[in-house]
Amino acid sequence: MNTNEVKLVSVEGEGAGRYYQSPTSGKWYPSVTTVVNHEDAEKWKKWREDPENAKASQMAINRGNKLHSLVEDYLKKGTVPTDISERWHFDPLFPLLQNIGEIYAIETPMWSDNLRLAGRTDCIGEYKGEPSIIDFKTASKEKRRAWIKNYFHQATAYSYMWEERTGQRIEKLVVLIATDEGTSQEFIEDRGDYKESLGSVIKSYWSKYNFKQIQEIANGMAQKAL
Repeated sequence: MNTNEVKLVSVEGEGAGRYYQSPTSGKWYPSVTTVVNHEDAEKWKKWREDPENAKASQMAINRGNKLHSLVEDYLKKGTVPTDISERWHFDPLFPLLQNIGEIYAIETPMWSDNLRLAGRTDCIGEYKGEPSIIDFKTASKEKRRAWIKNYFHQATAYSYMWEERTGQRIEKLVVLIATDEGTSQEFIEDRGDYKESLGSVIKSYWSKYNFKQIQEIANGMAQKAL
């Protein structure tokens, strides 16, 4: 199945999370980001109750979305932004983007009936000559590897989704970060190092949420959206 040609239907509700409908099973699955971040969800929800924090959170989301758009345009069409404000995060990342070779997929809908997860992956292709799951992030300041385990869990999940959909096994996980400080970071990991911990995170999510109830919630949100 060519995942680039598949439309992944999604629904999202305030406090309910985002769910995608599997094109192969018809079931609703939570987004990868929802699952890998669920253990800290309440903490961040409380943090965003402060209006200033909520504003900062929205600015971070906008910043990330903009960078993703710029990187996607560059990888697809070779377009380099000319607006100075847009180049603040793009320029530090530009040298790292030169390590991307053949591209298999960009912003592609992905899902797994085995993991019961879904989402959209930033980029899948060759990085420094090796097939990799490539994720682009923004941050206010540089990150330490120990702080971004959830990023590696996300990339690991996408690697298994890709293998389930295409049969191609991808072991390398690449996270590229552009910061507000004008710097960039490159993290390269092996998915085997995160298989067990991702499994624990998924198990923890399903111990907290009921699959049948999620189907009812997501179907209800889909009906309201009609």
